[in-house]
Amino acid sequence: MAHAIDPYRYLLIYMKGLGPGFVVAHSRPRAEARSTTIDSEDAMKISLRSALAAAALLAVGTTFASPAPESGGIGIGGDPEKGKEKANQICQACHGMDGNGIPGQPVWPKLAGQHPQYIYKQLMNFKNNERYNVQMSPMAMPLTEEEVKNLAAYYASLEQSGGTAEADLVKKGEQIYRAGNAETGVPACTGCHGPAGLGSNLAKFPRISGQHSEYLAQTLQYFRSQERANDPNGMMRGVAANMTDEEIEAVAAYIEGLRR
Repeated sequence: MAHAIDPYRYLLIYMKGLGPGFVVAHSRPRAEARSTTIDSEDAMKISLRSALAAAALLAVGTTFASPAPESGGIGIGGDPEKGKEKANQICQACHGMDGNGIPGQPVWPKLAGQHPQYIYKQLMNFKNNERYNVQMSPMAMPLTEEEVKNLAAYYASLEQSGGTAEADLVKKGEQIYRAGNAETGVPACTGCHGPAGLGSNLAKFPRISGQHSEYLAQTLQYFRSQERANDPNGMMRGVAANMTDEEIEAVAAYIEGLRR
């Protein structure tokens, strides 16, 4: 069933999301960094014209197709307790007991607090060989669809630990995240992931705020090289195609430090 978007509601959400705080690591290496929570003054200065432009785009009658909500209103159902049991059997070795990953392995993503629709899609893609990873594909292939739903519900119920942004990369990273690069055709990340990096469960756009920067950078590189190609309509491949290594590193660092 297609659900029409109320542009006024989403404009309010957009405006409310301006100026999220983020955490900056003041020195390298990150393991030794002292962190301080701050607010982004530049984000608060985003013009009303940009917000109105976003509302205008929504007002043209854009719709998202989504399944009817099941348990918990997330559209896929799933039993978090059964998901926890399964996660403890096969997932915790790489993603941690709390879904926030394993120290020293930042290229393995945090799953805690991720949208269930997105987790479900990715696991089903791994299961059906629509996305390949040497560690994940063998783990996902034996899962039943019910087990996938349970795992998605479980990880969505957990609290993400957040992260830090490296101070020397914040300015450039924020510029790419919020404005893109008009000269090279790189769009702003906020268009799909929102000002605070929270994404959308309905549209299956992942939450990226607080994610390991190393994982984010690797993912953008995979999209750029088309080693990963399970993005609908090639959206992320199109975004990453024109990004430089420096832009990828900067925006990934900035995203890790984003706060709601």
